[in-house]
Amino acid sequence: MSGKKQNMEDELSPEGGENKISDNSQNVGDTGILSTTRPEDDEIEITEDEANSIEEQLSQDLEAAMKKAEENLELAQLTQAEMENLRKRTSRDIENAHKYALEKFVNELLPVIDSLVLGIQATEAVSNSESILEGMNLTLKKFTDTLEKFGVGVVDPQGEKFNPELHNAVSMAETAEAESGIIITVLQKGYELNGRLIRPAMVVVAK
Repeated sequence: MSGKKQNMEDELSPEGGENKISDNSQNVGDTGILSTTRPEDDEIEITEDEANSIEEQLSQDLEAAMKKAEENLELAQLTQAEMENLRKRTSRDIENAHKYALEKFVNELLPVIDSLVLGIQATEAVSNSESILEGMNLTLKKFTDTLEKFGVGVVDPQGEKFNPELHNAVSMAETAEAESGIIITVLQKGYELNGRLIRPAMVVVAK
């Protein structure tokens, strides 16, 4: 019993307590916080070759990223250009659809005009047909004036130089009254719809 009491006194003695406190305070810093030193907290040292390798890798990655960015920019610009071209084509197609929607209808009416012209020519050779001729001319004029309101124009190239884009040469004839390549006779007039040829004029050209 006396042995246990002595041990307790030794533990509570100033010398014993001071020794324990001193032992436990070895790792306490100025802040009063317990700190320990770990090997992994030490600075990592790399060699010059490793640094150069890392720098080279970063440079390659940056170059690849810049190249990819340029490719994406080029693709975006190309897509934008294609969209703009598509918009223009669509706008042009819509405009043409409005302008030339009557083309088939006009083509169906042209034979009517041709018949009126032929009737007028035939009536001119008949005596006492002035009233008939006048009525047919008025009808023809009314007809052509109505077509003009819808963009139909007459191609009457009498005396003009032959143009294969507007005229259809049926034959050629020698004449001293016109130079070579000049249209001397219009057998059938041509027609345009809003500036686009829908039927060429049938002509005779001087040799």
